[in-house]
Amino acid sequence: MGLILSLLVQGVQMALVVALAPVLTGVVRKVKARLTRRRGAPVLQPWRDILKLLRKEAIVADSASWVFRAAPYVIFAATWVAAALVPTFATNLQFSWSADLIAIVALLGLARFALALAGMDVGTAFGGLGASREMLFATVAEPAMLLITFTLALAAGSSQLSTIAGAMAGPEMGLRVSLGMALVALTLVALAENGRIPVDNPATHLELTMVHEAMVLEYSGRHLAMIELAASLKLLLSLSLIGCVFFPWGIAAPGDGVTTHLTAAALYLAKIALGGTALAIFETAVAKMRVFRVPDFLGIALMLGLLGTLLLFVSRGL
Repeated sequence: MGLILSLLVQGVQMALVVALAPVLTGVVRKVKARLTRRRGAPVLQPWRDILKLLRKEAIVADSASWVFRAAPYVIFAATWVAAALVPTFATNLQFSWSADLIAIVALLGLARFALALAGMDVGTAFGGLGASREMLFATVAEPAMLLITFTLALAAGSSQLSTIAGAMAGPEMGLRVSLGMALVALTLVALAENGRIPVDNPATHLELTMVHEAMVLEYSGRHLAMIELAASLKLLLSLSLIGCVFFPWGIAAPGDGVTTHLTAAALYLAKIALGGTALAIFETAVAKMRVFRVPDFLGIALMLGLLGTLLLFVSRGL
């Protein structure tokens, strides 16, 4: 019975992240519209767009190879697995042994590689431009994520997310400067990875500043639906990771009953709604930076992650 319940909770979590990801995107758009005195589209509009794209035929360029056709499914699968591994409302699930921060960084790196490869496969100018920018930003974003992982692993004694969440929720962790640096660094990396303001503006398609959109201009139909759903999953993953690591309150522990899991799920939805609202307020109040300043922006996250790791080393040596 325990195995069946564990598998059921794991399946609910995997389905929840897919169902909730486009809704989170809709919430962010709705709040931004309200803040600018517009009515805005319904919260479920991203799901309607994805379902409409799934019913349409996928038009593929004559110069595209099998890489172009396979990339959307690889991107979606890697992002979905990474998002499903993050403890949302319960820890130590059936597949939690594989929920390692380094594995999640690797899965996101695989999705980025597939997207950049697909952008260059057709041979268009915009695809190559977006892929080169994506790889340039990745050279700073991925080391920053690894340094954040090392900081959390040193503080919690493990890079496994369930262990980190349990350690962060314990009273012995307390307030640490290194963890504050890791939180700021993770927030900066999340903004860049998801193409949000000030790094990129998801609401516009200006050729001179496009990064993500430049690589997917040739996609349509079900291929574009997979990429859009993967982008929403990536945003949900970022907010879930911040909530799991730095705000792990209310997460159900192994052996808890159904009522505790339902309460934890409600708290998780509240965290995601609060994070989406905060993101919308931030994007409304901040202007987009020039694309050539993005490496400097990510360099701040890299330095904060490095300083957080060094501070933990120094404090342990005292």
